[in-house]
Amino acid sequence: MFTALAVSRTVQNRTGLSLRRVLLTLKPLRSADIEINGVTQTFAPEIRPELAKTLTELTTPDSRH
Repeated sequence: MFTALAVSRTVQNRTGLSLRRVLLTLKPLRSADIEINGVTQTFAPEIRPELAKTLTELTTPDSRH
């Protein structure tokens, strides 16, 4: 329980968004695997600029550590 609280607080601090808004923003990030004649192709999701900004904020190391 404490870990989930710590992670959600970190997400909110890094992005400046509520946890609900972050989850809604990231929800469209899904890839698709399509198999045709035994060949599987993976299609990555389209990453819009506002989504890229949120992902960058989440993956940038915290400067306080």
